Amino acid sequence: MPESVTPLDGATYSGFVTIQDAGLVGMILLRADLGDADVVSALDGAGIEVPGAGALVGGLGNGALWMSPDELMILCAHDEAEATVETLGEALGGLHVLVANVSDSRAVFRLAGEGSAVREVLAKLSPADLRQTALPPGRVRRTRLAQVAAAFWFADDDEAVLICFRSVAGYVLDLLSKAATPGSEVGHF
Repeated sequence: MPESVTPLDGATYSGFVTIQDAGLVGMILLRADLGDADVVSALDGAGIEVPGAGALVGGLGNGALWMSPDELMILCAHDEAEATVETLGEALGGLHVLVANVSDSRAVFRLAGEGSAVREVLAKLSPADLRQTALPPGRVRRTRLAQVAAAFWFADDDEAVLICFRSVAGYVLDLLSKAATPGSEVGHF
């Protein structure tokens, strides 16, 4: 079996924000009624905490992102994704759910910069409200980045994590790099 690789193989760009391929991340899509007590109980039994609307619990190596009222993105180590899918399948057996390993169909980026630099880069490309009061650390935003789907959150005030489809990873890296080019600062925030 071939070894998994990221679509950008560790690519990095350094401008007024540093953009880097975050490496392999396990990502499991869960579609279910997140308000169903049986679903929440089964997830709790499997060690998965259900985040509130628009929130995240944990981080890249071990966490869950609220993506919509009936969708979570569960994050784990890449090499643990299949086992986690099996664990969730057993825990949620008999319930109306979908559990799918989507790890190899996504790309993950880390953006780091001082002050509001990361927010400025994302604001150039997304219609989302990126003010700190609207999107503080711990909140997830599912939106567009130019013309492609993306989701991102702030790990802290100076770092964001962004997920997009693998097929557009090169395009997203180009967009982010252009938006982070030194001298293109807008000073919006």
